[in-house]
Amino acid sequence: MSAEATNPEAHPEARPELRRRGRTRLDLRRLGRAALLGPTSRDRLPDAIGHVAEAHRAHHPDADLSILRRAYLLAETSHRGQMRKSGEPYITHPLAVTLILAELGAETTTLTASLLHDTVEDTDVTLDQVREEFGDEVCFIVDGVTKVEKIDYGAAAEPETFRKMLVATGNDVRVMSIKLADRLHNMRTLGVMRPEKQARIAKVTRDVLIPLAERLGVQALKTELEDLVFAILHPEEYEQTRALIAAHAGERDPLPAIADSVRTVLREAGIAAEVQIRPRHFVSVHRIALKRGELRGSDFGRVLVLVGENADCYAVLGELHTCFTPVVSEFKDFIAVPKFNLYQSLHTAVATPEGHVAEVIVRTRQMHRVAEAGVVALGNPYATGTADTAADPDEERVDPTRPGWLSRLLDWQQSAPDPDTFWSVLRAELAQDREITVFRADGGTLGLPAGASCIDAAYAQHGEAAHGCIGARVNGRLTSLSSPLSDGDTVQLLLAQDASSGPAAEWLDHARTPAARIAISTWLEAHPDRAMTTPTAARAPLSVVGARGGGGNAVVDLPNATVRLAGCCTPVPPDAVAGFVVRGGAVTVHRIHCAAVAQMRAVGRTPVAVHWRATADCRVTLVAESFGRPHLLADLTEAIAREGVEVVSATVEPPVEQRVRHTYTLQLPDAAGLPALMRAMRDVPGVYDVKRA
Repeated sequence: MSAEATNPEAHPEARPELRRRGRTRLDLRRLGRAALLGPTSRDRLPDAIGHVAEAHRAHHPDADLSILRRAYLLAETSHRGQMRKSGEPYITHPLAVTLILAELGAETTTLTASLLHDTVEDTDVTLDQVREEFGDEVCFIVDGVTKVEKIDYGAAAEPETFRKMLVATGNDVRVMSIKLADRLHNMRTLGVMRPEKQARIAKVTRDVLIPLAERLGVQALKTELEDLVFAILHPEEYEQTRALIAAHAGERDPLPAIADSVRTVLREAGIAAEVQIRPRHFVSVHRIALKRGELRGSDFGRVLVLVGENADCYAVLGELHTCFTPVVSEFKDFIAVPKFNLYQSLHTAVATPEGHVAEVIVRTRQMHRVAEAGVVALGNPYATGTADTAADPDEERVDPTRPGWLSRLLDWQQSAPDPDTFWSVLRAELAQDREITVFRADGGTLGLPAGASCIDAAYAQHGEAAHGCIGARVNGRLTSLSSPLSDGDTVQLLLAQDASSGPAAEWLDHARTPAARIAISTWLEAHPDRAMTTPTAARAPLSVVGARGGGGNAVVDLPNATVRLAGCCTPVPPDAVAGFVVRGGAVTVHRIHCAAVAQMRAVGRTPVAVHWRATADCRVTLVAESFGRPHLLADLTEAIAREGVEVVSATVEPPVEQRVRHTYTLQLPDAAGLPALMRAMRDVPGVYDVKRA
């Protein structure tokens, strides 16, 4: 593979800190037998671990290397005589994987497990031997990376291996770090495989491992994996992109001049910063070419500014936007709102007086380390500050680095015993490349994939109890369960008290998370009679039949006039009311705040004084809005009867999105009891609003 776009050494200014150390940077993209073995023969590998030790000491100067040498000795002796398909001694593979992780800054335990990651799978070494020699932590990680036996699982071996690794990753993210480095080295040496096997491995890498690398924030591994997959699955587009990069190499690059200008601006502003040029990798160049068509010279890389503190990031941003013309649409603040994979930076783009537009990334050095290495940069999540904490391998360990998406994945995989279901759902889950955070009514938070609905939130919060969810309030407003959620929304989920409640088949059309889809599908399979749904008629306009035939307790100052209580506002004692003469000489009585009062006055209707009789009884029409559930009509009617109120008529409209509207015309013995009646109706489970018609 050409390294113009992927190798930072293409721009000497990209890694000045390496020159200061006086240490030659090992190019991870050109690792091979010569880099690992040096001038020694194939049968002699005594100094191979030295490269790993050098890279490890660069990040951890005080690291104890004796355990690495012991691990290397066990790996070399156990793999002795085994060869890779490329013809190299097999030990070159665990060495290369370990060197990749050492360059990313992995701590000693990870590197020890990496050296041993294939011993249990491919040699006579057992997990008990690993535990006895290197401890529980290393044993747990090695076991997590070890594949399941194909003889036991057959065609399901690959999905079950990934399930095993993901479950282990939920307890220790270092398991997946080793798997990603392992796959990267295998992809680098994939050329010796048959084309069809190359394509199969590349597709799994694209669908599963690259998304995992993205979610764990290991950008250094993710970008190279993307390029390797790109070259195998899309060779024509890859060659076109390679030609674009090669052609750019012979042209004048505007980025060095832009970087110099940025250095000058920041130096004059008194901001201590390191300015680098970050070449884009192949896939990034390809995406930019698809987006913009013809590429500009500055499109082949980005300017990276490294500072010491968070506040310095915003100071740099202010200077850039003051001294250059900012491209406002390109600004993104991932410091205030980090990505779900730990990534933090400020992204912007500025235009120079010469007309060049350059993308600029601003971050602290710690942010840069995490942006490149992700969870690898977090070290040992079980360190107590003085020593590693040995964990009981039989108990689930709480990993402080476990992200929300991984917790969700571990939850739903338990409900997917079928390997094919797990494999297909896993790919669909990993295809969701953005995450949102919503707030629960009790103050907690839920992490959900972008596009998730209230249904997904219900199952994320309540598990199988969400089968009885009948509605939700989002940001205080009632909404249907199918409504999508946005980042920062507050969601309150309403559950039915009826144990027989269950999800509707159409919920599957709006569920995005595997946990919700699996739970709904399982329930519907267990209740086939409820899975059959019939289309509901569209809701007809509300037609309220109130006491239009008479004036009830209203008395008007117009002898022999017919009095009607308006159906639009259904006035009852002791409401303040107004009367107007309408066609036929009848008088219609409205509440004074009814919108119809202003209309009557505007068209010149004759006003008539109205008062209430001394009698306390009255007739009123109420509308109850509720979520559909069995026995709701009976419960509402019973609540009304308990208040001593007579039901004159009742109308129930067809449900729409599981919401039902009930309209009651009621005869109250005392108008003063109306507020208590409305409260009693609102207290019926599933009813969320009761109002006068």
